[in-house]
Amino acid sequence: MKTPRLSDLGRGTLPSSRVQGVVDAYATSHAGAVAARTAHYAEVVNQYYDLVTDFYEYGWGQSFHFAPRLRGESLAASLARHQFHLALALALAPGMRVLDLGCGVGGPMRAIARFSGARIVGVNNNAYQVDRARAYNARAGLAAQCEVVHGDVMALPFPDASFDGVYGLQAMCHLPDWRALFTGVRRVMKPGARLAASDWVLTERYDDGAEHRAIRKGIEVGGGLPDLHTASEALAAIEAAGLTILEHRDLAGESDPETPWYQPLAAGWSMSGLMHTRLGRWLTNRTVRVLETARIAPRGATAVSTFLNAGADAMVAGGRTGIFTPLLYLVAVRS
Repeated sequence: MKTPRLSDLGRGTLPSSRVQGVVDAYATSHAGAVAARTAHYAEVVNQYYDLVTDFYEYGWGQSFHFAPRLRGESLAASLARHQFHLALALALAPGMRVLDLGCGVGGPMRAIARFSGARIVGVNNNAYQVDRARAYNARAGLAAQCEVVHGDVMALPFPDASFDGVYGLQAMCHLPDWRALFTGVRRVMKPGARLAASDWVLTERYDDGAEHRAIRKGIEVGGGLPDLHTASEALAAIEAAGLTILEHRDLAGESDPETPWYQPLAAGWSMSGLMHTRLGRWLTNRTVRVLETARIAPRGATAVSTFLNAGADAMVAGGRTGIFTPLLYLVAVRS
């Protein structure tokens, strides 16, 4: 298993001949009605991650999430600190069995497993990411401690009361019905077990005017979201599922003002990570365009890079206006 190269971007597990067709299908889903997109959320999200996983790894690393960032702290350090924050909220320890909701390629899973000694079981519905996560776990010597299950978190394939804790790192936003999701999550939690999560939501500043709707749409398309929930909707759904919320807050406000959560996407350049900056994203897009023209990268790769760039710009706009946060943090318990 290796870090994707520029010529790999946009392909994922797809044959080169299929990439453009999947790009077109994904675009069509977001041009249609929200109801149709949410009804077929698994297909929409799988299309998205088949196309973008290699872009994510190339530009961001193996932990596909944002984090509050302190002054002088690197992006990588902030991501790790956020992961450990969730682990501490669950009081993880060796011998515990913990569920990771939507584990991606397993970057947070491996960090939390090393940090806590707990056994982590991740669920992911994207076959390409599942294969990569399993390979990375084996290469890290963590295959016995980190298990990856190919499945849908909306239909968890586990017995009742089988987990000592559950965490989610900005993956639940891909799912349309949080009440149904957390009803299932509660079922697999042992009595007294905790859920710790952070995720993408609209804030109370969102007013559904034309400007805000455009930002919201850009985030949904660029982030692979069938529909973006508000914070109040998310919290109400968790409580309706039978979990008791112990604390919640928007961690976006805990970043240093000079390095807000969206700073890596907004920065013109950065010595510590060029690829995710505005300049780096532009250079990647231009290079992928050249590679696609030369038939080295698959047809459609440039379109993926373009909609990811537009999504990144929408996220920056959402952060600057305060209508969007990827850092609604909460801790809940099953009584």
